[in-house]
Amino acid sequence: MSRLNHSGFYKLKFFLAPEEFKSVLKLFEQQQAQFRLTNHANTKHSYDQVYEAYQAYYRYFTSQERPDYHPFFVYSISLAFGDERSGFFVRNEGVSFPHLGQWAEDELPYVMLSLPKGFQIDLEDEKGKYYIYEDIREHQPLTYAFFDEVASYIKKITKPLRFSSHVADALQEQKPPVRISKDAAKDMMNSWIFKKYELVMNTK
Repeated sequence: MSRLNHSGFYKLKFFLAPEEFKSVLKLFEQQQAQFRLTNHANTKHSYDQVYEAYQAYYRYFTSQERPDYHPFFVYSISLAFGDERSGFFVRNEGVSFPHLGQWAEDELPYVMLSLPKGFQIDLEDEKGKYYIYEDIREHQPLTYAFFDEVASYIKKITKPLRFSSHVADALQEQKPPVRISKDAAKDMMNSWIFKKYELVMNTK
């Protein structure tokens, strides 16, 4: 059986206004999830600190003038449901887009929430110890159900991000696999990055 079975991640890519993000945090709070920085010390952050970090990240990309700090938003999230011990991962990433014949030097922001699809099972035979990955939905149904609940909630308050960028002498619509809320789209339209590249948000 291939070790690659059930490899990869369930993923959701999105960009929300801070108040909307706070409502997502509440779902995690109800499950007593712990947010930790992915640094050497594995520093634990309170929900307020997580919210402040998200606000700073959001503000960087939606300000009218580009702020002079470098934003990042990366956490491992540990959860416990009965006997299930599991973890999500959340990190900031960027959407590349073409601009006048080349890739723009800046990227549009989003946050990616992910959950591994595989659950590691340790086995042993005459050749020694080895492991395989089995479907996390079978081994950790409550964890998967919670991921699905969070993803469904975010999908309800967002729609696919659609914007146009200048390619040669025409505008070309970009369709990244990212979801954005109405408020976040509105803030983004007035941001330094939209001004700099003369991007056009498709709000239909």
